[in-house]
Amino acid sequence: MMRRIMCMTTIDDCLLINLPRHRSDRCGNLTVADNLPFSIKRVYYLYDVPGGENRGEHAHRTLNQLIVAASGSFTVMLDDGNNRREVFLNRPYVGLLIPASIWHHLHDFSSGAVALALTSDLYDEADYLRNYEDFKNFRNEHYGAD
Repeated sequence: MMRRIMCMTTIDDCLLINLPRHRSDRCGNLTVADNLPFSIKRVYYLYDVPGGENRGEHAHRTLNQLIVAASGSFTVMLDDGNNRREVFLNRPYVGLLIPASIWHHLHDFSSGAVALALTSDLYDEADYLRNYEDFKNFRNEHYGAD
């Protein structure tokens, strides 16, 4: 019997989330990443990405994540196997929620850009779908033919 995920994710489930911002003219700004739709288990960041390079180019089987442009800017391409959408991130108080089984990659990094990722689980290589055809097969297997 084929196992199916109950709720199929699409690019429409990738949401921009405004994070709480506390401003102070004297002391700078503070943004807090709490009240996310998942518990944070891992935090990492990308920086010094050479011009013209992509990062990501994968999907996750079960992991959810929030990506923030902590500094500078970059674009995130989202793909659910049927539709694609690009989201430009350039504010450290706005995060992009990327649920499981969405193919994504980051590109067009500005000089000095820092991409901060908050994830729902620890690193597990078995959770990654690094080949686009494997990703499409995974979605078909778990969601049925699109």
